Amino acid sequence: MKKFIILLVAIVAAFYFNVISADKIIILPLVDEIDARAWQHTRRACEKAVNDEADLFVIKMNTYGGALDAADSIRTALLRLRIPTVAYVDHNAASAGALIALACDSVFMTPGSSIGAATVVDGQGQPMPDKYQAYMSAIMRSTAEHHGKWIAPGDTALTWRRDPAIAAAMVNPEKVTAFSSAEALEAGFSNGTVSSFDEMIERLDISDPQTETFKPTVTDDIIGFLSNAGVRAILVMLIIGGIYMEMHTPGLGVAAAVALIATCLYFLPMLITGTLAAWIVITLVIGIILIAFEVFVIPGFGICGIAGIVAVIVSLCAAIFPTSVEPAGEMPLTFFVKPLSVVFIGIVAAAALVAWLTSRHGPKFFRRHSELMLTQDIKKGYIGVDMGPAKLIGVKATAMTDMRPAGKIIIDGNVYDAVSTGSFIEASQHVRVVRYENAQLYVEPTQLSPQ
Repeated sequence: MKKFIILLVAIVAAFYFNVISADKIIILPLVDEIDARAWQHTRRACEKAVNDEADLFVIKMNTYGGALDAADSIRTALLRLRIPTVAYVDHNAASAGALIALACDSVFMTPGSSIGAATVVDGQGQPMPDKYQAYMSAIMRSTAEHHGKWIAPGDTALTWRRDPAIAAAMVNPEKVTAFSSAEALEAGFSNGTVSSFDEMIERLDISDPQTETFKPTVTDDIIGFLSNAGVRAILVMLIIGGIYMEMHTPGLGVAAAVALIATCLYFLPMLITGTLAAWIVITLVIGIILIAFEVFVIPGFGICGIAGIVAVIVSLCAAIFPTSVEPAGEMPLTFFVKPLSVVFIGIVAAAALVAWLTSRHGPKFFRRHSELMLTQDIKKGYIGVDMGPAKLIGVKATAMTDMRPAGKIIIDGNVYDAVSTGSFIEASQHVRVVRYENAQLYVEPTQLSPQ
């Protein structure tokens, strides 16, 4: 009786994991770098699979990896998808690709394919610090654990469908674990080795399937492009730089238009995907109002200006914080540092851009229309106040004319206009310069001989 129950469980498990009766199959190709665009395509493809009531979701994969945040978002979407998922690895599923393949219910690989090597590296290909590796290892482990345990055909004990320890070992930077198609099959990370996609369909015992390959639209590509970290940094530069230039330019003009368009493009991906919270937009608007209030109403720079800057930075960072990630252990600083880095780089670039535009090397159009470049040129009618007479304060003089109260005084043979601070002063009377205000000397009478 015991053997019969074990055999029955094995047959049911084999049917559940390897035999899928499907009428409609949605196929998503992931053949490039795993980035924000790949995540956008995956999100849209999953939505299509749900809306079309597909029976199977297949990812045709040939990738060397990519961004961890994008890969983790794709992993989360696949784990949440209530449709059987299959990864068809045609040659490569490295790094972030291994994580995505591991998230699928079934994995099939072509001969000569490989999977694994999920070490977290920086832009130069060097391993990141241990904290990043530990977090990636936790993600790989939890993804393997998600598939649970089963009694394999011919076995009598429950075992992991995909060993979490082996999944975590794929991240080890000192001894990276990667599998060939045969090794992956032996380790339980592959359900079979197939020579073609059609053979995989046959192995799944699917007859006469209706397959449809997801084709991203231009909108999908644009949203994926706008979600790129580098593009976001440029948009932050245009937003901050545009706001600053507009505050120093009479009226509304090009700078305001640039800042407005950049703001719309910056928030567009989050708005379409439904991840843009209302408080983020409100915080941004409040921040801009506080900065404008500080510049135009309150002299100097104080609490309003600092609060406005903080509000703008918080809104820009919060808008791009990864919301689709399911934490697996302690989250590394990269999930907080990356949004801050994007905004910080954008701010620094904005400062450099403004400095260049307003310098003598910048375009004349900006310098001609910016208050930053205006000078009070005497040739254009501006009159400067000569502060030279201020050095005469305290000097003794002689009234050259009657001062009632204005008149003229003479100092060392030089004649100056002056005004009496008190009673009228007769000509030839001795006076002393007491102050110089509004380009005018003021004197008072004195009985001492002139200096």
